[in-house]
Amino acid sequence: MRIADEYGDFMIKPSRKAYDRLIENEWPTIQRIMASLAQKDVTQATIVRKLASYARQNQTEKALWGLENICRTLYILEYIDDVELRKCVQKALNRGEAYHRLRRAVAFVNGGKFRVKTEAGQQLWNECSRLITNAIIYYNTVLLSRVCEQKKAAGDQDAQDIIKGTSPAAWQSVNLFGSFEFTPSTSKIDIDALAARYADPAYWSKVVQGKQEPPLG
Repeated sequence: MRIADEYGDFMIKPSRKAYDRLIENEWPTIQRIMASLAQKDVTQATIVRKLASYARQNQTEKALWGLENICRTLYILEYIDDVELRKCVQKALNRGEAYHRLRRAVAFVNGGKFRVKTEAGQQLWNECSRLITNAIIYYNTVLLSRVCEQKKAAGDQDAQDIIKGTSPAAWQSVNLFGSFEFTPSTSKIDIDALAARYADPAYWSKVVQGKQEPPLG
C-alpha cells in the first residue's frame, strides 16, 4: 500500500515517510555541520561536494535530505493555513521582480545590444548595470525616507501610507538615457532640497485623489 492511500480523502497527502530514526541517529553530525555553516568555517558548496563525493549515499546525506523534507513540509502546511505568511511571501516575490525589471531597464536601455566582444567586457557591463540599479534604489530609498519623515512631522497619515506603498525600485522619474560616469564627484546631492518639493499639502491632496502621480511615479 502506498503511503498516500493511508490518508483516504484528505486533500494534503504525504508522498514518503520521514526518516525520523535515521535523523535522530545522525543528529550529532548534523549539529556539527550546522554549527560549521553558522560560524562560516565551511561553505554549503563544500558540504554538498563532500557528501556527493561518496560512491554510495551515506547516512548523513540521507538524514539531511530527510530533515529538509520535514522542514519543507512544515513550511508548506503553515503557508496553506497562514494568510499573513502568504501575503509576506507575495510581497517578497514582488520586490524581487521589481528589482529585476529595473535592472533589465538599465541593462537594455540601448536596445539590449552589447558594445563589447570579450567575456571580461560583458562581465563589466553586467556589474555596471548592477551598480547603477543599486544606486537608483539607494537614491529612491533615501528620498522616500526623508519625505516620509517630513509627512510624519506634519501629521499627514494619508501621505505616509502612500509613501510606504511606493517601491524604491521605481524608475519613471529617472532618465536612463545618456552617459554614466563612475568617477568620484565633488558635488553632493541635497536630499533635503529634493524632499522640500513634496512639502506642498496641495500636491498630496491631488495624489490622494488620484489626480497627481506620487513620488517616483
